[in-house]
Amino acid sequence: MELNRQFSFDSFLVGPNNRLAVTAARTVAEAPGSAYNPLFIYSATGLGKTHLLMAVGLLAKDLNPDLNVEYLTLEEFVEAFHAAVAAGQSEAFRKRFSEAGLLLIDDVQFLTHRREMQSELLRLIKELQASNRQIVLASDRPPAEIQNLDERLIAGFAGGLIVDIGKPEFETRLAILRRRAQERCVSFEPGVLEALAEAEVANVRELIGLLNRLIALQAVSDSPLGTEDVRELLGDRVRAAEPAAAVRDEFSQFVSHISAAVSQTVEAWRKRLGEAILRWEAEGYKTARLEALLAEEAPLGADQAIERFERDVARLKEIESEVTALDRLAAGNAVFRDPDRLEEAEELLKKIREGLVPLPQPAPLWTFAEYLAGECNKVALGAARAVCEAPGERYNPLVLVGPAGVGKTHLMHAIGNALLTLPGCEIGCLSAQEFVDDLVEATEQNRVEAWRMRFRRVRALLMDDVHLLAGKDRSQEELFHLFNLLAGSGAQLVFTINRPPAEVPGLDDRLVSRLEGGLVASLGAPDRELKAALARRHLKGPGSKIDDDLVDYLASRPADSVRAVLGMIQRVNSAAEARGVEPTAALAREVLEGEIARMRATRPVPASGILASPTSAVRSREKFVWYWPDVAGRAIEESF
Repeated sequence: MELNRQFSFDSFLVGPNNRLAVTAARTVAEAPGSAYNPLFIYSATGLGKTHLLMAVGLLAKDLNPDLNVEYLTLEEFVEAFHAAVAAGQSEAFRKRFSEAGLLLIDDVQFLTHRREMQSELLRLIKELQASNRQIVLASDRPPAEIQNLDERLIAGFAGGLIVDIGKPEFETRLAILRRRAQERCVSFEPGVLEALAEAEVANVRELIGLLNRLIALQAVSDSPLGTEDVRELLGDRVRAAEPAAAVRDEFSQFVSHISAAVSQTVEAWRKRLGEAILRWEAEGYKTARLEALLAEEAPLGADQAIERFERDVARLKEIESEVTALDRLAAGNAVFRDPDRLEEAEELLKKIREGLVPLPQPAPLWTFAEYLAGECNKVALGAARAVCEAPGERYNPLVLVGPAGVGKTHLMHAIGNALLTLPGCEIGCLSAQEFVDDLVEATEQNRVEAWRMRFRRVRALLMDDVHLLAGKDRSQEELFHLFNLLAGSGAQLVFTINRPPAEVPGLDDRLVSRLEGGLVASLGAPDRELKAALARRHLKGPGSKIDDDLVDYLASRPADSVRAVLGMIQRVNSAAEARGVEPTAALAREVLEGEIARMRATRPVPASGILASPTSAVRSREKFVWYWPDVAGRAIEESF
């Protein structure tokens, strides 16, 4: 993974909670391998350990551009190892990391229950220490608290320096807020940031999430926000180097053999073959085809054979380049180093292309033009438009929060459709349930890597109803890694959820931290302004003339969702159409109040307002049909 230039020491604010960790990290970056080897940094999620890890790599590279720096997560380390084993390149894998001048490994806590990888890491640490090469590791817990971790690894970590990052105190929180506000070119009234810094937050991401909400609120407010607005806000809170060539001794013997053969004859074809073999062998390609010609007494068409070999190598390079772009884990396959296996390489490329099924796209009818605004959704709508103006830079992720039917799905699809107009912006727009179902299907078909690659290449990921992932550990694990990868590459992330992330039971703390690190924007029940706008748009009248009294009446009716408002409008329209009259306030009162009275007099109304199915199972609240006496009054409610 590439180092992110934004995660430098200059952008890392130092306070009492992280001073020791920053000092140790700087020492390691300035003189890799000379002190604190290995350096092990741990902290709760969202406190800056990944930032610090990348800062070490960036500073070390700036001081010594020739230094080989490798940064990757433990999950990527595992995937690279498995890919190397499958391709028969275990030694190349080991050589790649043992020759790194500075190795940075994040999320080491995932070593739990991975005995094979623990052994690999232990061996690697010993090799790096022996050659004065530096290794820095980061985890969300100290080594002793990582379950089933080899005692030898714990001892190895303790032989260097283990240092933690604590929660920031008031002064550090205030400094972070001031710097972020300055970076965003946003100014607040005196005392506002101080009031926000008083919030007891679990981590820096949560603090930045609060600042994002404050910025979004001020952007849609008529006047600057004050400390009272901050208190109200807080009251709403719920709390790759390439693989090396063949072993050097064997290669040296081979070179000597070829040199001897060349020196023993002056025949031009032998010399050309020998030079070709030396060249391509040095680049890591198998040359059995050319060696077979060299063994013959007087082969026919030696020049043509060399040209054909070079064409096959050129094609292998093209295939490997395309495969790397589609599936980086397949890039190390041995078939790309053997021109005699060109057909296998072509077949592999074909399978990878077939496996990359396009992701679902946003619904084309749900756009900003169709989205109506009111006080209840003003902040969310403003943030959505800001995301479309600078995807990946502002409010990333954007989390739209609200109960069913308030318009968050429509707004998410509107963002997706706006982003689709940007050149080269590939998008995935799907529900959390689709994400789970696709993962299950990919697991059944043993195509998880191809499934992952579908998501890894997008520039914007939009996921609806992310609360449905609660309790699904495997799906949350996949989303956690995907989130890190996409956010690190600058891709825009948008989620919808039915309540604030921290309130969803069964949602992983790491996901909660990342969701709250962007902007969590709430959408509430429709206000009078929005209900009136919906009535004017959806009421059926003669031409463009709509009864103002009818609009006022519908705007005054209680409704907990946009879906409920549309249901009322639809019933009025249906009644007017059935009677052949224009929709009026009097008709609406009769339909909406008179029928309710008749229903109460003729039949009991279920307390939940939801009809029981024939199997006695209660249907989803988002998929039910209200009961009305006559056919014209029935309304099947659709997603908004």
